[in-house]
Amino acid sequence: MTPPPQDGPIDAVGAVVVDAQGRVLLVRRGRPPRVGSWTLPGGRLEPGETFAQAVAREVLEETAVDAEVVCGLGAVDVRGEGFAYRIHEHLLRARDASPPQAGDDAADARWATRDEALGLGVRAEAMAVVDRGLAEARSRGMIPR
Repeated sequence: MTPPPQDGPIDAVGAVVVDAQGRVLLVRRGRPPRVGSWTLPGGRLEPGETFAQAVAREVLEETAVDAEVVCGLGAVDVRGEGFAYRIHEHLLRARDASPPQAGDDAADARWATRDEALGLGVRAEAMAVVDRGLAEARSRGMIPR
């Protein structure tokens, strides 16, 4: 069942999580919108949470990866399937090399290079955020050039 449209976009968070090799953390969506598609981890804020708290929590819940927030990457509006979100994107650094494990509303989770992300069908809007996050990570010396 498609929920009724809301007046404006719902604030949410999204994460470009990078590891030391320059790979990006992806999740396969287990719930609408876009069930089954590969994308960046993220979700809604809980009452009283900051964007930074929410994005770190969502990454941990969806992937079991402990990551620290590095910086914001701006906001992106996403609409579809009766939903409208303003996703506040963030760059995060994985704290260790633990393999991701799908949890919460993620059906699967994995590390991927940029080319692998494209091959998995990550949407152009999400790839633009990935590119912004990788460029920021390179400029900060977090990943190889």
